[in-house]
Amino acid sequence: MPADEAQSPLAPTTTKQQDLTTEGQRRINLIWERTQAFIAIFVTISAVLMAVWALYLGKEVSAFMAYIAGNVVGNYFSRTNHASIGGTGAKPFQEYIGR
Repeated sequence: MPADEAQSPLAPTTTKQQDLTTEGQRRINLIWERTQAFIAIFVTISAVLMAVWALYLGKEVSAFMAYIAGNVVGNYFSRTNHASIGGTGAKPFQEYIGR
């Protein structure tokens, strides 16, 4: 392909400030996702260890601990969408393909 027929890059459609804002939002979103993942993992491990300890002592596992662990993990997985870490703005449409 001759050089004159090569495709030239498109002009940007956002300002430098908009790009900086979007980059900052991506960074904050990533930090928040990591924090939520840490909390979910910590609560799950704590609940499992407490259940094992209670069973070892021959006591009943606390329904409250089971409720908290289920709620935290359930809410985490129901609301997280790691593919959407990318800031605000319109996302390209992606057709659902399935598992």
